Amino acid sequence: MNNEIRYLAQHLLYAGVSPLPGRDRRVIQRVARRTYLARSLNQVFEERQSFGERLSDRVAAIGGSWAFILGFGVFLALWACLNVVVLARNAFDPYPFVFLNLLLSMLAALQAPVIMMSQNRQAAKDRLAASLDYEVNLKAETAISELHEKVDFLVGRMEHFVSAAAVDPSPGEPAPARPALRIV
Repeated sequence: MNNEIRYLAQHLLYAGVSPLPGRDRRVIQRVARRTYLARSLNQVFEERQSFGERLSDRVAAIGGSWAFILGFGVFLALWACLNVVVLARNAFDPYPFVFLNLLLSMLAALQAPVIMMSQNRQAAKDRLAASLDYEVNLKAETAISELHEKVDFLVGRMEHFVSAAAVDPSPGEPAPARPALRIV
């Protein structure tokens, strides 16, 4: 493991971090500074959103809600009742509701791309979440590796002290009775 660390250190000293991908540079810089990698996904993502992107997300959230579906259903029922029952003789959109059909087509033509833009942003948010998870996992793996090396060092030192503390009895002398000590 030390050879790998030495090779990485020499490579970074020679080439620097600039040839590395941005994600790896960020991880190395945070490890070197001993800063936390965990960040709020929503905060990072919202910092990058424009006004139009936030608006389309809001439109998609409203258009995909039960409140919108129920409200639109009530609107359609009122439209039909108004044109068939109340204004039967002078209806502004008589049955088969051609004008309503035109309005619904225009609404669908505008709403579909907005919802698709929102879904694309959700996919980008998922990719960002995976990238942030990777950075955190990489730093955690590094920290665990460092802890493992420290534990191995401590176990070696303890075994050394235990073996040094063991007294070899002289010939003819009985060995002192002591409990067996085993380090796992």
